Amino acid sequence: MSIRILVADDQSLVRTGLRTILESEPDMEVVGEASDGSEAVTLAAVLVPAVVLLDIRMPGLDGIAATRQILARDPGAAGGTAPRVIILTTFDLDEYVYEALRAGAAGFLVKDIPDDQLADAIRTVVAGDTLLAPSVTRRLIESYTRRPPTSLLVPGAGHLTVRETEVWRLMARGRSNAEIAAELFLGEATVKTHVSRVMAKLGARDRIQAVVLAYDSGVA
Repeated sequence: MSIRILVADDQSLVRTGLRTILESEPDMEVVGEASDGSEAVTLAAVLVPAVVLLDIRMPGLDGIAATRQILARDPGAAGGTAPRVIILTTFDLDEYVYEALRAGAAGFLVKDIPDDQLADAIRTVVAGDTLLAPSVTRRLIESYTRRPPTSLLVPGAGHLTVRETEVWRLMARGRSNAEIAAELFLGEATVKTHVSRVMAKLGARDRIQAVVLAYDSGVA
């Protein structure tokens, strides 16, 4: 089945360009276009796409606010699952990255990404993974290292075992399951189990939200 995609950008030329790129892929279909955040929220509920590409700067409701509203809806009411949201922007600024991740975005990409990488990014989030453009990842880490430590109460964190907390901390440092396994001298299957338990106990919808919670709590 084709990956159903909703494109939201206030510039018609950008929407047309994205449609052209994505519909050249055999496994992708652009099912709708929105010119602002409010329209994106409405179309996401009606069309039930697998992926929503959202420009971060749009008139009225911006991409971050639209992300919150799209993911706050009950997908079961429309007979589907919650879409994966990828934020697109020309500005890879730290505050936008952080707010987009907190809103629940599964990815954050700059608009000058090569065509093939955009398609691969969509396949990545549909598979359940999360992604950030390399420049965004670097700036995000730099931003966090400059911030004073925080210690917000994260529900569920107190129920993590010592080993699960270690895994959580390494997740926040951007380590893959294989890298965590090597660092903790564990099997990769064991690490995968720990990661799943960490996300379940934290109530995190995906790995990237667990990372955000790690920084919020001061664990990272």
